[in-house]
Parts: sequence; C-alpha cells; structure tokens
Amino acid sequence: MLISPAYAQAPGGAMGGIEAFLPLILIFVVFYFLLIRPQQKRQKQHKEMLRNIRRGDRIVTNGGIIGKVARVQDTELDLEIAPDTKVKVMRDMVATVLDKTEPVSGKGGDKAKKDETADEETAEGETTATAGGASAEAEKGKAGGLKSLLSGRK
Repeated sequence: MLISPAYAQAPGGAMGGIEAFLPLILIFVVFYFLLIRPQQKRQKQHKEMLRNIRRGDRIVTNGGIIGKVARVQDTELDLEIAPDTKVKVMRDMVATVLDKTEPVSGKGGDKAKKDETADEETAEGETTATAGGASAEAEKGKAGGLKSLLSGRK
C-alpha cells in the first residue's frame, strides 16, 4: 500500500470542527439580515405610529374598519365610523393611519410664516420645472414616493 491508514482517516486538520458548523453560521447570519432585522424595524415603526395617534386622525383597524379618532386614551381609542356612531377600539388593533392631523402649535403665526416663505420662493422664480412639468415644490410633497405608498403613509 502506498498510503498508510492513519493519513486516510485524518479529520482534515485542526479546523475540522469549525468548518462543519460554518454553513449553519452563514445560514443564521443570512436569516438575521433578511428576516429578523427587517421585522424588528417594522415592529418599532408600528409602535411609534401607535404612540403618535391623535384626535382627528383617520385610521384603519385590523378588522378593516375605517374611522376618525374622536378621543384618545392610554389603551383605547374612540373611533367615529359614521355620524353619531362611535366605537371603542384597542390602540394595539390599529393597522395603519391614513391621514395625520397637524399638531396644534402654541403660536398661531407659524402657518402664516410658512405660507409667506412659500409665496416668496415662487415669486422669486426659484422653483424649477421637472420633465413632467411639475415644480420642485410639488415633488417635495411626494416625499418618500414609492416607500410611502407601500407603507401606507402620506
């Protein structure tokens, strides 16, 4: 015989044990970055959305009921689904927020200041037309584009 039986039965070196687990480790890393991490991000965004629900927001519940928030409590919402028809809904059962209301500011002049600055920009001709003929300000209104469309936020 040319090869001794001791060399034929060698485990492949000192790293033989780690090399056997390398495919399992790689599979776990891929699962983490493709499945676990994005799911954690979505949960965090959903919790943030639930925390920011205010009176006047239009929401959709997990059951598909669309309504306007009439009153916000710690764990419950009063949802107006038709004129003079209110339903109590658990805050955790809100699927998405369709329309957000603007927060009430302490100063009444904030909106007027925003309108003045927008008028000044258009008066100075700083807006540029895009290929579709829309102004740059109209493009700002679409902030998020496809991402906001897919997430259901406006």
